[in-house]
Formats: sequence, C-alpha cells, structure tokens
Amino acid sequence: MAKTSWQQRIRRAEQLATQYSFAAEILGFYVHVAHFQENLGQRLERASARKGPVSVADLPESPELLASLPGFLTLVEEKGPARFAQVASDLRSSSGSWPDLLSYSWSSRGEPDAPEEFLALAFLQPYAELVRSRAGLQLDGYTHSLCPFCNRKSALGVLRPRGDGARRNLVCGFCMCEWEFRRIVCAGCGQEDQAKLPVYTAEQFSHIRVECCDACHAYIKSVDFAKDGLADPLADELASVPLDLWAQEHGYVKLRPNLLGM
Repeated sequence: MAKTSWQQRIRRAEQLATQYSFAAEILGFYVHVAHFQENLGQRLERASARKGPVSVADLPESPELLASLPGFLTLVEEKGPARFAQVASDLRSSSGSWPDLLSYSWSSRGEPDAPEEFLALAFLQPYAELVRSRAGLQLDGYTHSLCPFCNRKSALGVLRPRGDGARRNLVCGFCMCEWEFRRIVCAGCGQEDQAKLPVYTAEQFSHIRVECCDACHAYIKSVDFAKDGLADPLADELASVPLDLWAQEHGYVKLRPNLLGM
C-alpha cells in the first residue's frame, strides 16, 4: 500500500500506463519525475529540520535545490520527451542561468509557455509542497479561484463525496493546495450561468469531467472520486490526454497546463 502522496501518484501512474497504451510514454516519464521529486522532498525536509522552518525567501539561495538540479536535468535528458530532453541538455551546460530560472519560475503567476519553465516548475514542486504544508493556511471561508498559497490558477478539480452529493474542490498543480469552490461557477472567469457551463464526459474516462465555459472558453478537468475512489488527481489527469485533445479541438483552452506542459 502506498504510504506517501508521492508513492500513491507513482503507483497510480504505473497502473494507468498499463491500462492506457496511448498514455504509457508520458506516464512512464512522470513516474521517473515523481521518484526524483519524492527523494528531493525528503532531502529538503531533512535540511529544514536541521536549519529551521523553510521559507519562500530561501529559494534562490537554497544549496539543496541547486545541488539537485543537475541530476534532475540528466533524468529529463535521458527519460523525457524530445522537446524536454533537448532543453534539459542545454540547461545542464548553462549553470549560470539556474538561479534566475528557478527564481522567475517560483515567483511568476502567469501560465508557463516555454519548456524550461515547465521543467523548473516540476523541479520546484517538492519545495512548493513542503513550504505550503507548513504555511498554516486557513482555508475556511476561502472562495476565490486562485490558489490561496501561491496565487496561481488551478490546474484541475476534484469532486469528493459529501452526504448525498459531492463537494467540488480546486487543486493547484504546483503546490498541490486543495480548496473548496462552488460547483456551478467557472474557475476562470466566474461565470455562473449554468447554460454556459457545459460538462462533458467520455465512456473511456467515466470518472473525469471536462468542465467548460462558453463565456471565456476555458476548461479544466475534474476527477470524480465518487466514481473511482482509487484515482489520483495528477496521474489520472495526465492519463486522460484524449479529453484535452477533444476540448481543444472544440475551441476550449485549458485554464492552466499541468507540469508536463499538457
């Protein structure tokens, strides 16, 4: 049985890779990334135990992070898709740019649009989760669409059973903060007209909803735990890439891409 959130993601991704051959390559890459993230997270946690509480301000000078980046880039170069592998190779030979890239990717709230930004965010994710988990966030009454910790747009949603219905939560794809959000509201523009908020599903992914907005033409995918209690938001979102292709073919734009640029 998986004991940590990282192990849960890894195990689920491995299961889905055998189930969906079209997603096997990207899920296989994600498994390698998640193993690295788990190890980095453990090292950062041990370092913070020695030095005291971690802080957002510590990021650019964090020796643990900078010392771990070459290994991450080598992993991506060896295991990643071609567009990421080449960028990783280029970055590995330009170490002087690493602090600026990490600092920019950490502080930027806009949607990443370059491969190096996605790599930086994937590398920084364990740090983001660690800092967020110790930030003492008070989420009661928080109803905004942006992440209450890092102020980024949500990358996906989840539906969790509650009573006779389901509670809709949004999930930040970077720091993995999860917070409650109204069911019939666009997470992009705040549209409340149900007629303009169509939801689509596919038989192949019956537990995943494509929640669209015909006002701003944004969409997010939500994982319904009432239909599959074994799902993992990150792994299942990656495996359901055909739903992204369908949504984009119909004129919708993802609210925020995941850390692998999808």
